[in-house]
Amino acid sequence: MKATDVRLMTPDQLDDKLAELKKERFNLRFQKSTGQLENTARVRIVRRDIARIETIAREKRAHAAKAKK
Repeated sequence: MKATDVRLMTPDQLDDKLAELKKERFNLRFQKSTGQLENTARVRIVRRDIARIETIAREKRAHAAKAKK
């Protein structure tokens, strides 16, 4: 997922996508612990996507708060 795609999302969409990625991260961690994980690179991708979404969501909240002043 690219940052430009994330920036186009609404705050509600960001929250939904973040919850979805956190569930996927949990499932990947569970698969890794049981030895069923085939694509180990997916863990890294999901982790970075979560960080990217959290960063952009924080930027949007800060910008909205600044606009209210």
